[in-house]
Amino acid sequence: MSTAATERAADAAASAPQPLTMAGALNAALRDAMEADDRVVVYGEDVGPLGGVFRVTDGLQARFGDERVWDSPLAESGIVGTAVGMAMYGLRPVVEMQFDAFSYPAFEQIVSHVAKMRNRTKGHVSLPMVIRIPCAGAIGGVEHHSDSSEAYWAATPGLTVVMPSNPADAYSMLREAIESDDPVVFMEPKSRYWSKATLELPVRTEPMDRAQVVREGSDVTLIGYGPTVRTALDAAAAAEAEGLSIEVVDLRSLSPFDDETVGASVRKTSRAAVIHEAAQFGGYGAEVAARLTERNFFHLAAPILRITGWDIPYPSPKLEEHHLPTPDRVLDALASWEWDLA
Repeated sequence: MSTAATERAADAAASAPQPLTMAGALNAALRDAMEADDRVVVYGEDVGPLGGVFRVTDGLQARFGDERVWDSPLAESGIVGTAVGMAMYGLRPVVEMQFDAFSYPAFEQIVSHVAKMRNRTKGHVSLPMVIRIPCAGAIGGVEHHSDSSEAYWAATPGLTVVMPSNPADAYSMLREAIESDDPVVFMEPKSRYWSKATLELPVRTEPMDRAQVVREGSDVTLIGYGPTVRTALDAAAAAEAEGLSIEVVDLRSLSPFDDETVGASVRKTSRAAVIHEAAQFGGYGAEVAARLTERNFFHLAAPILRITGWDIPYPSPKLEEHHLPTPDRVLDALASWEWDLA
């Protein structure tokens, strides 16, 4: 077989459908983005030879060299601040915060500069950069390693905030985020890193600013994102045995919010509940519930519910199973409504 034929065969094998974890899908998205655009650079804590704590950047430095993939100092504010300068001068940096709560030292950079640069310069300066944040719990990590910080970023105008729940979306949404000319906070639910799907790459799913109905139903809409989409699907499967038809919506994008898709589902079922791991008070679900109520009030048969983590700092690994929303907690919450299914 000729060299050209061998290369074609290798390319065909690489693109053939294969089982891929979410971590593997993210790794493939970074690799393909870097192959497609030499302005893309990747850096953060331990992302080089180690390949990241969750191996999302595994093999990238060996492939692209240490001028495009490198380890940064343990200084999140510096990581994001240097990315601002790189993006202003034409690069497309993708930086990793390693763990959700590690991103807080960079809060001022993200809120005061990343989010505001386009507005501050009257549209003359854009920041094509991605801030990857592994987030949420259910991995047996302690408090600084299991936070859910999405409400902070979603409440900041100027940021696009997305969170995939499955490998296909992880690949597609990260490619789209890197191609965006505006900053994207790309949140990666750690408990879903090892979830698998058979994919043929490259794959493009729905645009990253669109929600998606992942299970059709008629009685109630369960709204989840990231790790709680699986919770919602498991609750819907259990409810089916009891004669309750549940529709599940994966938000995918937290900001902007897809009013069209989510609102259509809520008007169809007339009942809704939001599930997230973060604390309930001031959590992202409060905005979702208020927004849907304001826009769909006369279609609602009951108040919109929130099934969330408790209003406490993230507990120890031994207690996290009591903190996180479960299918049983979801079904118990739905049972609190008055139902007339006749």
